[in-house]
Amino acid sequence: MVRKASEPAEGRRRSTIREVADRAGVSVATVSRILTGSYPASPATRKRVLRAVEELDYVANAHARALAGASSKSVAMALNSVISPHYAHVAQGVETQAAAEGRLCLIGTTGGDPERELAMVKFMLEQHTEAVILVGNVVIDERYRERMSQYAHSLSGIGSRLVLCGRPSLGPDVPAIVVDYDNAGGAFAATSHLLSAGHRRILCLGSRPGYTTADGRLAGYRRALEAHHVPHDPALEVEGTMEWHEGYRMMRERLAAGPRDFTAVFAVNDLIAGGAHKALTEHGLKVPDDVSMVGFDDLPPSNDLDLTTVHLPHEEIGRTAVRLALEHEARGG
Repeated sequence: MVRKASEPAEGRRRSTIREVADRAGVSVATVSRILTGSYPASPATRKRVLRAVEELDYVANAHARALAGASSKSVAMALNSVISPHYAHVAQGVETQAAAEGRLCLIGTTGGDPERELAMVKFMLEQHTEAVILVGNVVIDERYRERMSQYAHSLSGIGSRLVLCGRPSLGPDVPAIVVDYDNAGGAFAATSHLLSAGHRRILCLGSRPGYTTADGRLAGYRRALEAHHVPHDPALEVEGTMEWHEGYRMMRERLAAGPRDFTAVFAVNDLIAGGAHKALTEHGLKVPDDVSMVGFDDLPPSNDLDLTTVHLPHEEIGRTAVRLALEHEARGG
């Protein structure tokens, strides 16, 4: 039997974007922009459009078919850096699982810039990837939350899914999968390890207000102090990014500021710990003989330093993100 290309396999005429617009009571341009995430529509308007899309089966048929030539079986991820061991290992997990599922993998880096991340998600949405995976630290303010929530709804509307990897949910009404680990719990355990050894002056390196990962780990550090009835001293919290050279800088500056006022260090990640270790050594101090130290992540340089650290299953986090996204797609939910 010969069938015209414009006819669906089941013989039912496919809905058009104009029919979606008429049912939702908006313009064709508004429907198009909402589906690509480029229109700051009100929640009520977006809800009407997505309801019309669902009722007319528009996305599942004509819209998806029209875009089939521009998309491939693929997943996409945006992360801060491909140099940092944490991000590299998570990315490897995503790539490994994507390959196992027969998908191509798109990777973009943001440098921790929320605006760049939003632009990347918009681009990935336009490419109609099957999942958009966001990995690691970000500053979540109200503007970011509103725009990312809009993109999450748009992704859901075309059968894709937003996955938040190592960061908190955007809210109960946002259609996104969260693959997270307990930053606060890990930091609580690491700091408690030092407190149980008798330390009361514990330097925390890597505070970074507003960044989700650093905030969680700082909260765990503070909670451990409270649980062990040790007064919180803000002067022991040093701000810096999660990089080796920042750990080195923070420790060098601390040691140069005057007599040492700490006996132990909680480094927010292992890169910071590595840099701080180097600065301590240059100052004639040994770890752990003179200064005890714990890190977080269980990645290089922790193995080289024989550092006590908090283990994270980095590659499994990436693999899980892909599996959950594709399982969701397969269920059509």
